[in-house]
Amino acid sequence: MGGFHLLDLIIILVIGLAIFGPKALQSMAHSVGKGAGQAKALKDKVVAELPMEELAEVSRQIPQVPTNPHQVIGMLMTPEQKKEHETKDGQEPKAPTKD
Repeated sequence: MGGFHLLDLIIILVIGLAIFGPKALQSMAHSVGKGAGQAKALKDKVVAELPMEELAEVSRQIPQVPTNPHQVIGMLMTPEQKKEHETKDGQEPKAPTKD
């Protein structure tokens, strides 16, 4: 369901060749290639102008997105609730660490 396969591209190329002819198809391919080059140059220009240091600082300040339910619970619990939860599970409470 994603993307084109080689056979799909060959069929599209044959239909395009039959409809437009070889000269027009060559001209269209040249225009598409030229447009792709311009788009890449524009992307490179925009990326070069981005304030990467500021973006890195902002990303450090944003808390990490939890990827599973255990991380969500851990983020929502206060330190006291975490200690109670750990002792109920039969685990030894962990010594606090300085970050």
